[in-house]
Amino acid sequence: ASLGEKAKSAVESQDPTEEEEDDEDEEDDDEEEDEDAVEPKLKYERLGNNVKEILKKDAASCLAVQTKFLALGTHWGVVHILDLQGNLIKQFPCHSTTVNEISIDSNGDYVASCSDDGQVVVNGLYVTDGNIKGNYDYPVRSLALDPDYGHKQSGQYVTGGENLVFHSKGMFRPKTTVLHGGEGPVRAIRWHGQFIAWANDVGVKIYDCQSKQRITYINRDDGSPRPELYRCNLCWRDDRTLLIGWGNSVKVCSVKERPKRDARDLPSLYVEITHMVNVDFFIAGIAPVEVNQIVLLCYLTNVEVEKVDYRRPQLRIMTCLPDSHKIEEASLDELNMRGWEQYRCNDYRLEHVAVEGLYYLVSPRDVVLAKPRDMDDHIQWLISNEKFDEALSEAEGNPNKLKSHSVLDIGVQYIQFLIDSEDFQQAGELCPRVLQGNRKLWEEIIMKFIEVKRLAEISPFIPRTTIRLEPIIYELVLNTFLLDDKDLFCSTLREWSPDLYDVQAILKAVEGCMEKDGENNLLLEAMGLLHTYEERFDKALRIYLKLKNEHIFELIKKHDLFASIQDQIVELMQFQPRVAAKLLIDNIEKVPVAVVVEKLRLEGPLLHLYLHTLFLQNVHAGQDFHELQLELYAMYDQANFLPFLKQSSSYPLQKAMQVCEDRGLIEEQVYLLGRMGNHKQALSLIIESLHDVDKAIDFAKEQNDEELWEDLIKYSIDKPDFITGLLRNIGTHIDPIRVIKRIREGMEIPQLRDSLVKIMQDFNLQISLREGCDKILVKDCVGLLDRLNKLQRRGISVSDSQRCQICNDRVMPTDVRNSQTLCAFFCHHVYHLDCLQAVSSGSGHDDETFFCQCCSARKSARSSRLKRPQV
Repeated sequence: ASLGEKAKSAVESQDPTEEEEDDEDEEDDDEEEDEDAVEPKLKYERLGNNVKEILKKDAASCLAVQTKFLALGTHWGVVHILDLQGNLIKQFPCHSTTVNEISIDSNGDYVASCSDDGQVVVNGLYVTDGNIKGNYDYPVRSLALDPDYGHKQSGQYVTGGENLVFHSKGMFRPKTTVLHGGEGPVRAIRWHGQFIAWANDVGVKIYDCQSKQRITYINRDDGSPRPELYRCNLCWRDDRTLLIGWGNSVKVCSVKERPKRDARDLPSLYVEITHMVNVDFFIAGIAPVEVNQIVLLCYLTNVEVEKVDYRRPQLRIMTCLPDSHKIEEASLDELNMRGWEQYRCNDYRLEHVAVEGLYYLVSPRDVVLAKPRDMDDHIQWLISNEKFDEALSEAEGNPNKLKSHSVLDIGVQYIQFLIDSEDFQQAGELCPRVLQGNRKLWEEIIMKFIEVKRLAEISPFIPRTTIRLEPIIYELVLNTFLLDDKDLFCSTLREWSPDLYDVQAILKAVEGCMEKDGENNLLLEAMGLLHTYEERFDKALRIYLKLKNEHIFELIKKHDLFASIQDQIVELMQFQPRVAAKLLIDNIEKVPVAVVVEKLRLEGPLLHLYLHTLFLQNVHAGQDFHELQLELYAMYDQANFLPFLKQSSSYPLQKAMQVCEDRGLIEEQVYLLGRMGNHKQALSLIIESLHDVDKAIDFAKEQNDEELWEDLIKYSIDKPDFITGLLRNIGTHIDPIRVIKRIREGMEIPQLRDSLVKIMQDFNLQISLREGCDKILVKDCVGLLDRLNKLQRRGISVSDSQRCQICNDRVMPTDVRNSQTLCAFFCHHVYHLDCLQAVSSGSGHDDETFFCQCCSARKSARSSRLKRPQV
């Protein structure tokens, strides 16, 4: 078996009078532990009360346990009945020598014991009907009561001496039956359900009480130690599984049904060894733990381990691997049993209560209870091994399972551990998770961080919303930062609400520091922020302007300080021109344009930036200052001058022209001349100053003036490059022949052929477009005419309720003989043809042309005319 990590569990004595006896145990507790400690599976406590008194005078030889009580046998032959806390209930002085074995029925009504004096005594705890006292002429080394002894009233039990003897009540005297013998003393018996298992010097057998047959025989391993020194330990895990621990061998046996097709004359049941292993210690007791685990009480000899006395008993938990026959060690606990130095393997016993998972370890001078560890034990082990994070997580996940611990206490210990370990960052991060809304603990932890001068690690986590601490705590934090870390002091001031602390007290502390270091910008910023909290905005503005702090714009907007900044407009524009300009323009109703212009009159670039930004946002907002902007654009922003001239109409053209002439801005002059109607001069300026035929042509296209085209041709006729440009671009605006005819014979025109080709292409394109349009027009006309024809040929519905619009008689009389020819128009008015003809002849109209008399007054005759209406 592979050995697991060792986890030492020292069992503390409950007897304060045995200090000398426990000195060596305390020294052993100080032994060095493994670095990677494994948590023990069980916890231990020594039974006290009357058990201590009994074992002071006597020595324990065996123990039997039940869910209600314990039965302790001693070397003086007494059976003591004890409760689970070790208090004496009653005692039976049954024997004259050592009690070898005690057995209790499953209901806990009867207790049986045996001894080397040959006596077997069965005592009832509540009734005496089943009491037995048998005397035999041989030492009785083991026995087992029928599990249903109290119910059957059959008096059945088995004893082990040189033979295995089955006892039961007879008609006149007790009946005995030898089940097996001749293989040495029977040293161990276990009766569970229908099966009796026993061990002699040769091996282990199992007897089936129902079939009255022995169903198996398991030999003792070759080379095993002497059975009288290392007894066999038997234990039933369940109705069909037997655990065997003998010497240094462990076996797990399972009782199974034999296949019915087996023709041999064999018992219907057989036993299979499912797991088996040899270990490097001797087994003093065996019991089940979980479905796939067993617990062993171990006795070590001939094994030397550094710093560990080789005879100290151990309790090991072993795991049976489901996919193989192997058994591996899961945990190991070393036990400090009283007087362990003097005892041998057979002096120890292991008994268990399967229902509650309790294990009793017995030595001549000690009874120790081992039981499963609960959540509190698990948490305490994690804390003692400094695994606080895991302990806290376990506690948070299982708060209802905690009795002696709480999530808050564990968390506080964890925080203190982190502080002691100088892991202040993690300690600070842990505080909200642990402390939550506990104000008192928050204040205590903050004071600890202050003491170690590591307040910065916890300050981001100090509660400020859901709960609030005392103002003095926040002031203490701020004052500490003010003295130790002014940068952190300023950032904390910005984050914290001024309602948390006394602003005036902090302001006085800052002023005190300013007396020593008046030019510290961080202190100035903090003072400005505190003045803001105090609503002394004028002081805050002056400080922020001095510091050129960008928060000033947010301050102005948030607190509507536009009335206070009118004297600081220049400073604001100098600090961040674009941001300041946008702020002023967005609040133009609070800071009028005239006020800003007056303040920036001497700051040309800033004034231009402000007015230009205003112009881009709203062309008409600053129209009173567009004349002023002429000079500003010409001086500082000529690239945007022409767009300004084109979009604005609030400046004098003559002054604009003068500014452009003074600055030599040709394009702007061309635009202005065009606006003033002096197109010829503008065209001349383009040709003579810019020498740009494309711009000249574009200008002529914009004006669409025949005389201007003529002037352009005259200016260009002696310039070959201009002629090329004209030929390339005017084909769709004027007749190119006008230009071609004026070209002097012999003049060399660059790219003339290409220009002529382009003219022809443009002409062909125009012809093609016209033909396409004609085709489309003809098709549309035909389609519309066809639609009109279909509409006019469509019938019109006439009902018998309609009347002639002239004579007001029904158009469809009830008597067919009086029917007349009808005339219906597309407006759905209906007439008698005779009435309509009479009216038409009286008005002098053509006899074949009629008009709706109702609609003709409102519409033109064309819309209602009908050529010889259909009847």
